[in-house]
Amino acid sequence: MDHLAAILAAGAEPVDIRALFAGEPDRLSRLSASACGLHMDLSRLALPLPVLDQLLAACTAADLSGWRARLLAGEVVNLSEGRAATHTAERGIGSPADVAVAQAAAKDVARIADQLRADGVSDVILIGIGGSALGPALLNDALGRDGDGPRIHVVSNIDGEALHRALAACQPATTRLVVISKTFTTAETMTNAESALAALGPAARAQAIAITARPDRAAAWGAGHVLPFAGSVGGRYSLWSAVGLPLAIRCGPDALSQLRAGAAAMDAHFRDTPLPHNLPVLAALADVWAAHGQGQQTRGVFAYDERLRLLPSFLQQLEMESNGKSVARDGSPLPGPTAAITWGGIGTDAQHAVFQLIHQGTCVGPVEFVAVLEPAHDLPATHHRQLLANCFAQGAALLKGRSFEAALALSGGDEALARAKTFSGNRPSSTLLLDRLDPATLGALIAFYEHRTFVAAVLLGINPFDQWGVELGKELANALLAGENLGFDPSTARLVARAGL
Repeated sequence: MDHLAAILAAGAEPVDIRALFAGEPDRLSRLSASACGLHMDLSRLALPLPVLDQLLAACTAADLSGWRARLLAGEVVNLSEGRAATHTAERGIGSPADVAVAQAAAKDVARIADQLRADGVSDVILIGIGGSALGPALLNDALGRDGDGPRIHVVSNIDGEALHRALAACQPATTRLVVISKTFTTAETMTNAESALAALGPAARAQAIAITARPDRAAAWGAGHVLPFAGSVGGRYSLWSAVGLPLAIRCGPDALSQLRAGAAAMDAHFRDTPLPHNLPVLAALADVWAAHGQGQQTRGVFAYDERLRLLPSFLQQLEMESNGKSVARDGSPLPGPTAAITWGGIGTDAQHAVFQLIHQGTCVGPVEFVAVLEPAHDLPATHHRQLLANCFAQGAALLKGRSFEAALALSGGDEALARAKTFSGNRPSSTLLLDRLDPATLGALIAFYEHRTFVAAVLLGINPFDQWGVELGKELANALLAGENLGFDPSTARLVARAGL
């Protein structure tokens, strides 16, 4: 951490990205990498190559190779909870014991999925929250359009409107309930599950499928089928486990197998590829440098593909719940920022909403464009050509900008108008291209982001596998509902009284 701190402390000066291209002939080759159907270009970020070399040296000082080996071997890496993080075992890379358990569970998942697909079930209501909903929702939205199995309705919000809408789209007799909760005690999930059971009828509980790390609680609840997953698989990393059942229901078990295979291919790339050419490592180094070296604590992710519209929401949990920490593994305070604020949207819609700020606003941070080279639809080619042209042009415009002189010429000599049309340029962006969007490539994409998050955590000296920050608000909400007076601040007390809680 001391070695990294010294590098980051020297990064306060602004970087002219355009000058870097002129002064670094090998910039494009060194800041681009491809693996598993993905290609990433990081060359338009404010990361000079000498700094990249220093950051690569910092990986050695932080023992990235050791932490990576322990992660992929199923050893303890989650120190605050004293356990491994075994999500890679769900796709075949981990300790032999963990992999064997995961493979046996995968057979049960495939069996249940095949059964539901053959039983005349028309709809499945999936109830979960956080990683128990975000991952399955992303998979279903990205790949489910072409599925031939039951429709999937994801309900996470405790707001009854969310469940009401799902129920309104289903016929109780042909609808099944899937409840996903790691602990099987999550208040929002269990409340939604009970309400769904009441609406679906007396047979619904015995037909329900529970996916959990606490099968004893699910059995006591009365679920007809219980699919367990390991407690060492974190919620935001759980879609590879039985939590991926909704994808297997909608698109078939082979789709889930291919998703895991794509992720395993990225695991192998992350494990075997030298750091200077390692896709997750390069991206993580750029992330750490932007937040620390350049003081840019916001990162926008914009998916130029309708099928990936939920990717920014998924990444918000993955990145900010993992690395949104203020203390190191040993509990000591960290000297600088950790995770950036991850946000984003869908192109080209976002261009007509938030890109004004990105191009001319005062808050500057890296923008990540994600696009797919091969379209999934059979509409005229102009749709996809326009989509990709907009994606590439936005990054070019962020870098190039428009001078006052050029704006003045466009404004007929009106200086006030010219100032409004001036773009500073030199704004950082990167581009991630997928060859196509199929289960294997989507699996590789998600695993890429997982490993990217892990590498940043290792460099920063933090534990990305706990999430104590989500607990306090839950505790206070439960106390409030129980009528306990915990000495709330005057504002909270007044709101409680106004709502009649």
